[in-house]
Amino acid sequence: MKRKMELKKAVDEAVKVLRSGGVILYPTDTVWGLGCDASNPAAVERVCKIKKREKCSGLIVIAADFNMVCRHVKQVPEIAEEVAEMSDKPLTIIYPGAFNLAANVIAKDGSVGIRIVDHPFCNLLLAKFGKPIVATSANISGEKSPSHYEYIDDSIIAGADWVADPFHEEGSTGKPSSILYIGEGGVVKIIRD
Repeated sequence: MKRKMELKKAVDEAVKVLRSGGVILYPTDTVWGLGCDASNPAAVERVCKIKKREKCSGLIVIAADFNMVCRHVKQVPEIAEEVAEMSDKPLTIIYPGAFNLAANVIAKDGSVGIRIVDHPFCNLLLAKFGKPIVATSANISGEKSPSHYEYIDDSIIAGADWVADPFHEEGSTGKPSSILYIGEGGVVKIIRD
């Protein structure tokens, strides 16, 4: 019961920061992530600065479900839902035709990578926030993704406006997601297995 109350309080705090245009450091279903409102270009730019990432585009976002995905891409091919259901590990799907997101989240070709998460902290966060959240790995650009909180660079921690308690990482795999590109007509390309 105490953990549930702590989770709810943490999510309430994180949502407040997201709504104010801030940046959060939080555990995802994969690795620790830097996050912000995926529709706020200034917040997205801050995330990229914290990561020391030169080009700010093509960031992964997380969504609660396919209904949320449908509000941000022109079309969700049937195969996307089938592949997601069959996957036994976290899966990011890159969709063409992104919209209603910050321009610096969308890749130059107009696509966006979206992962529907299954993680206690993220599920509650997305339910309360109600829209996609940036979920780029919490590392300096080019360095290894942090599988656990203790591997996060101090400058990343200092750059965030809100930091989740490490005990919320329970349920994370500690490994980056697989990435598939699903193009027009259901063409599938494996980007990262």
